[in-house]
Amino acid sequence: MSQSSNLPGQKPQTNGTPPSQGGPGISLTGGAAILAPVSAFPNGVPQNALILIPLGANGAPIEKQIVNGPVALQQDEVWKLLGFNGPAVQVQDDQGRPIMIGLEDLLGGLEKHANENPEDLMRGRIYAQELIKHGRHAKAEAVLSKTVAGGNGEDWLALGVTQLAQDKLDKAEGTLKGAQNLLKDSPFPSLHLAKLYKAKNDLKAERESVERALQIDATSIDAWAYLTNAIKEQEGEDAAIKKIEELAQAPVNAKTAAPYIALQGFFATDEKTRDKAVSFAKKAVERSPQDPLALLCLSALYGQTGKIDEAIKLLAPQEALMLKDVRLAHNYFQALFQARDMARITALLNKLATSPVREVKQFAIDSSRAVSQILAQQQAALQQAQAK
Repeated sequence: MSQSSNLPGQKPQTNGTPPSQGGPGISLTGGAAILAPVSAFPNGVPQNALILIPLGANGAPIEKQIVNGPVALQQDEVWKLLGFNGPAVQVQDDQGRPIMIGLEDLLGGLEKHANENPEDLMRGRIYAQELIKHGRHAKAEAVLSKTVAGGNGEDWLALGVTQLAQDKLDKAEGTLKGAQNLLKDSPFPSLHLAKLYKAKNDLKAERESVERALQIDATSIDAWAYLTNAIKEQEGEDAAIKKIEELAQAPVNAKTAAPYIALQGFFATDEKTRDKAVSFAKKAVERSPQDPLALLCLSALYGQTGKIDEAIKLLAPQEALMLKDVRLAHNYFQALFQARDMARITALLNKLATSPVREVKQFAIDSSRAVSQILAQQQAALQQAQAK
């Protein structure tokens, strides 16, 4: 389950013209992009444009002009024209800066790095992690099969996940049970076993596995969400809500916001059920007022329903948490920005700039620059209006 950290009410801005559907005779069957030099937009670059600066080997700029004018391209063609070997993925350089490289280059580099020292299990783990992330489960299984011999429970879990993704159910069951024995404090082996038993249509074993996951970790939102969905599929939505709320009142679960965070996630994405999501998110915050994810969910829902004042009221006392959690900082900043409260924005960004967390500090720096640019543009527009 994921929760948007945006505070919408925000619709994508356009320059007032319909999006391009391709040139004459072009029928787009998939996603596409317009790749063109800046000069192709004499009336201004569209609001939804992204600036791409192609780089050659070792970061050298590509001098040749890629296109002479706008053309409609499939996504794979964009990567090729920009010199990427496969889809572009973001990684960090040795100084922690984000850079984009081709997926095949990334995986090839990680494979070479792992093969240079097979005894370094961490190299294999990193390689396998990227393979799993990009759906290369067969290759990941081959890598992890070597890692588990001298590895730990996390390696067994990852191997079981790759086997499950390939529908190798019997193999995956044995592997995940091994992970369960090694990771006695983790709910995830049990959760993946629940998925496996569902695939085998063994609903009794599925339910037992997810309940075991909750016994191990009552704060696991993933486990609560899985249980909610399982009951919903078998008994209906009302029965699922009733059962989860009953379990949430049990003494062992009385202090965790996780049941209500899970419940709100089922209703947050549909505008018709968003009020129900807000109700559950409020219960989560009431139960655990300092839970960052509970605050994040409720503030996002307030933003989606246009209750910016409520979002500000909710987050204003939580600036200490924002120094550690960039998601909360982002939501509060967006709410203040929509309210045009520049004084509080300035105070917030100054405080965030002192954070020991790199992501929070960088967010403060980037947001300060953006605010400065907006203010400068507004000032320039005002001066032009006065000059007329």
